[in-house]
Amino acid sequence: MVNSLLESTSQKKSQNPAIVFADRIMTYAEVDTMANQCAHGLRALGIRQGDMVGILLPNSPEFIIAYFGIIKAGATVVPMNPMLSPDELHYIMNDAGLKVVFTIPPLLAGIEHIAPQIKTLRDVIVTGEKSQPFGISFRQLLGGMHSTSPGISVENTQAAVCIYTSGTTGHPKGALLTHRNLLSNVASILRVFSTHETDAFSCILPLFHAYSATVCMLMPVSIGARIVVFDSFVPRKCLQAIHDHRITVFVGVPAMFAVLGHLKNTNDYDVSSLRFCVAGGAPLPAEVLETFESIYKVKIYEGDGPTECSPVTSVNPIGGKRKVGSIGLPVPDVEMKIVDDEGNDLPPNQVGEIVVRGPNVMKGYLNQPKATDEAIVNGWFHTGDVGKMDDEGYFYILDRKKDMMIVGGLNVYAQEVETALKAHPTVLEAAVIGKPDKLRGEVPVAYLVPSEGKTIEPDELIRFCRAHLAKYKVPREFIARESLPKTATGKVMKWKLKGEV
Repeated sequence: MVNSLLESTSQKKSQNPAIVFADRIMTYAEVDTMANQCAHGLRALGIRQGDMVGILLPNSPEFIIAYFGIIKAGATVVPMNPMLSPDELHYIMNDAGLKVVFTIPPLLAGIEHIAPQIKTLRDVIVTGEKSQPFGISFRQLLGGMHSTSPGISVENTQAAVCIYTSGTTGHPKGALLTHRNLLSNVASILRVFSTHETDAFSCILPLFHAYSATVCMLMPVSIGARIVVFDSFVPRKCLQAIHDHRITVFVGVPAMFAVLGHLKNTNDYDVSSLRFCVAGGAPLPAEVLETFESIYKVKIYEGDGPTECSPVTSVNPIGGKRKVGSIGLPVPDVEMKIVDDEGNDLPPNQVGEIVVRGPNVMKGYLNQPKATDEAIVNGWFHTGDVGKMDDEGYFYILDRKKDMMIVGGLNVYAQEVETALKAHPTVLEAAVIGKPDKLRGEVPVAYLVPSEGKTIEPDELIRFCRAHLAKYKVPREFIARESLPKTATGKVMKWKLKGEV
């Protein structure tokens, strides 16, 4: 199970460097010891089997320690994006019934404000050296606790993590990923990547995201490799870290490769240690791939997979046949196919929806049985991606069936943004679409019909949206219209709006 993954590696490779963060280097023995102390600390706070514990942290050693500590305590990890607004956090914390949450001092005031409304919340653990007037310090949680494993046994069908995905109906859904889901996905990726304990993985993607958690944390931990942790993406610091720490596997989203490909004077950085790069989270434009590879002389292999699939479903074979523009072949033990609107299988080169089956597919959505039944039909998870499969079994994503944008690798659902906009008194109707952006992939643009006698004020709407949405979800443009193009049944014809941008 995932709760024994770190311990198993620590027993075999205790002195292997596990985490490199700024000037800190922690061995597997050190990380496992602190994770055990964290688990015992949580048990002392009353955390029991199946309880939900939140992590609201940027990438850091504390994130990884808390993650494994929660799972060792028999609980379920609920990772949350630190960029979320208090309203968004309030919904997730209530829906998950969080008992404890880990966070950082700058976010403490927001949590303290909403904490009285979260009836299940007992304690807040705060990282940092100094004690805080509200909450328990991370150091205090670990202090005096046993360094050995608490020995909590879990079933492989128990949820190890509950990751909230942006919602198509205005609220996110918690995808329950079991111990079996995660471990099966790690095993599948290992067979494709052919990595070993001497590798060093970049961990620059946010660990609250399923892609980063599985590929940049669980996979390297399973083989005893180094995890070079970044708290943010700063392009030149990234190249310097590759140079200094001899990173061998760089995992990113297309926006990162685009930025690195536009940097000038990169010859000062020795990136020859890189064996390969992996791109996911959004479509990788061919020109971005070509520019990056021409400068850094290392190949990018594109893959894909939704959160609900733990999340990797396909990737171009590392060192094998790569097809630019394709998301590659299904990883071992995972099945993929193309179906029509009635669920019938389609032959190669026919366009339909991509569906996935395998031990990596989630248990279901927390508190949402109807949504679960709609997403998983006869064991097949419906991704919402429109695509095709070629004659050699390589898959291609052509469009998103769901009304979704991908902004810098993060999913943004139009209806969630539209719901927020329509709550403002000046907005009568709203339609949000994605506008192509060279660095972020897409950015949200809002078409608005003002309420009678009202005027659309972009600055006011920006302030309003930032109070209710994460910053990356806030539209970059607000376009006022007397009316929106609609079908005979009243549905907004977004394809017409997309044609304008």
